[in-house]
Amino acid sequence: MISRLHRFHGHNSLNFVYQKGETVRGPLCSIKYVKNDRRSNYRLAVVVSKKISKSAVTRNRIRRRLYETVRLKESLILGPYDIVMTVFSEELTKLPIADIEKMVFSQLKQAKIIAK
Repeated sequence: MISRLHRFHGHNSLNFVYQKGETVRGPLCSIKYVKNDRRSNYRLAVVVSKKISKSAVTRNRIRRRLYETVRLKESLILGPYDIVMTVFSEELTKLPIADIEKMVFSQLKQAKIIAK
């Protein structure tokens, strides 16, 4: 899990990213991001809808796996970005962690959030 410093607090902070952010879409999830110069660190939120899975256990498992992949490489994040990852598929619960890392980091590179 990422530290409290790197998490969003409150729903209004997500609204700013949804309104002003740019999107990088992948096969299983999308990343919406915006640079936030008022902060010194990045913030990350993972959104998993009940449409993906009715089970809270499954939704939380997906959320934890995505948080962990970003946490392991957080030193590569270039600036104070606000990042929202929206999940489209329950497949992320069964996918090997190496494949999830490849998918997430290719999207982050495409968004120019992390160094190449």
